[in-house]
Amino acid sequence: MADKIVRIGILGCANIARKSVIPAILSLSGKYKLKYIASRTAEKAESFAKEFECSPIVGYEELIYSDDVDALYIPLPTGMHKEWINKALQAGKHVYSEKSIAYSYHEAQEMVNNARGKGLGLMEGYMFLYHSQHSEVFKLINSGSIGEIRHFYSSFGFPPLQPDNFRYSENMGGGALLDAAGYTLRATHFIMGSELEVKAATLHMDASKGTNIYGSAFLSNSKGIGATIAFGFDNFYQCRYEVWGELGKITVERAFTAPPNMSPKIVFENTAGLHVINAQPDNHFIRSFEEFYKLITKTELMEKHYSDILSQSQSLELIREYSN
Repeated sequence: MADKIVRIGILGCANIARKSVIPAILSLSGKYKLKYIASRTAEKAESFAKEFECSPIVGYEELIYSDDVDALYIPLPTGMHKEWINKALQAGKHVYSEKSIAYSYHEAQEMVNNARGKGLGLMEGYMFLYHSQHSEVFKLINSGSIGEIRHFYSSFGFPPLQPDNFRYSENMGGGALLDAAGYTLRATHFIMGSELEVKAATLHMDASKGTNIYGSAFLSNSKGIGATIAFGFDNFYQCRYEVWGELGKITVERAFTAPPNMSPKIVFENTAGLHVINAQPDNHFIRSFEEFYKLITKTELMEKHYSDILSQSQSLELIREYSN
C-alpha cells in the first residue's frame, strides 16, 4: 500500500523556510506535496511560489481554511503563534511550528488542548534533535563508557544581531530566552529526561532593546543530578553540550546547527585519553520532517509531542519567573 501523501502549506515567507525547510519538504516527495505558500503581500507569495513551483496565497486565513491542505509549516515569530497556530488547529490542520512554539505555558496548554481535541499532530521545530550525531552520544551513555551521569552542561549563543532583527522585539516574542535558551533547555530534557526542574535562573534585560539578551539557569532532579545552561545574543559563539560522568565526559561541539555537509565532532574523554568521533553528515531538517510525517500518520506519537511541548514551555516560563 502506498504511503499517504500529506498536502502541506507554508504560512509565511521566512528565510529559514526558503533556505532549509522547503528544500527538505521537497526532498520528501513520497511523503509530502507542497501545495501553497502564503504571505500577507502578493509580491512575496508569488516570488516564493514561483521559486518552489507551488501556488501563492495572499493572506494567512486563506491558507488555513483551504480544503486541499492537511498540514501547515509555520515559521512566523513566536509572538504571532498564539493566533495562527490555534486557528490552524481549529481548522483541522496538523501543525509544525518554529520554536519557541508559545510565549507562555498557558499559550502552550491552549495549543495542546486544541490539537488533542481534534486528534491533530502538533510539533515544535527543534530540528537538531533528529540529527544522527546524537545517536552516537546515546550509544556511549548506554554502553556505560562514562559511567553514571553526574552533570549536564549546554551553551548556545552568538554575537549581536542586526539592530532591526525581530528577535529583539518583545512584542514579536523575541529575546534570548525564547530563542537560544530553548535549544539548551530542549537538549537538557532530550539527554537527561524530563524529571529535571528549573531551580535558579538569571536573565539580563537590555533597556535599549527592550528584551533579554543573555542568561543562564540551573536544573536538578531528585537524584541530585544537575544541569546548567547558558545562552545569549551578545556572546562569543558557542553551540555545544557536555555530559560529565563518573568515568568520562562526552562533548558535542556543534550540537544545534550542524549543516548537512558537516561531519560533527564528538569528543569522548576518559582515563585512557581523548577519543574523537566524526559523526556522519546529516540533514536534520529532512529528519525532522520525517518525524512530522510519522506524527501525522501514527497517532501514538501525538501524546509524546504534546508532553514535550508542555515540559519545554513550562521550564522556559520558570526561568523567566526565577530571574525576576
